[in-house]
Amino acid sequence: MSQAGPQGHGREQDHAVRVQRVVTSGTFSLDGETFDVDNNVWLVGDDEEVLIVDAAHDARTIHKAVDGRRVTAIVCTHAHDDHIDAAAELSVLTGAPVLLHPDDNELWSFTHPGRKPDGELRDGRILAVAGIELQVIHSPGHTWGSCCLYAPFLDTVFTGDTLFHGGPGATGRSYSDRPTIEASLRNRLLTLPGNTVVRTGHGEDTTIAAERPHVPTV
Repeated sequence: MSQAGPQGHGREQDHAVRVQRVVTSGTFSLDGETFDVDNNVWLVGDDEEVLIVDAAHDARTIHKAVDGRRVTAIVCTHAHDDHIDAAAELSVLTGAPVLLHPDDNELWSFTHPGRKPDGELRDGRILAVAGIELQVIHSPGHTWGSCCLYAPFLDTVFTGDTLFHGGPGATGRSYSDRPTIEASLRNRLLTLPGNTVVRTGHGEDTTIAAERPHVPTV
């Protein structure tokens, strides 16, 4: 089952940049186990162009939500299969490049052994769409190449599985580490303005201020 809907407009803008959530359903598999999951796919843009955050499960449903707009990039917050399984097909449908931090290339290869990402996410890289900028924040811990996208114009950060409503993402499987994710959160994300809306990879939104108490300070 998939569903789509608007998720607010940030500040008032002349060019009507907006954030849209598309929820897709599928499975997540790692370390010999498989789970049913619902994923948030985020579309950021205006009536002309859009950037996609995480291509999960259902390329055609995501493509339908694009609704004819030019796709500037398909950004992978990390390379767990439930966040990238539709990336290759969606790239074909839209002509957009798939971007991933190189520290997650090995994980990526488990899902797409015959295709490499088209470009690299690096800490501090700026991605532009619809006249606004999104800054890449490398936030390892959930995976080594996990990244977040901070859009100050929208008072929003897209955190993938690094930060959820209720605290840090999971670190109990391969390619993850709890102290590392806690350090990423303390040093990279929780320093953002408290009113920043956190758009997560699964589940409901939260804010930076609401999540600060859920991350150890030392």
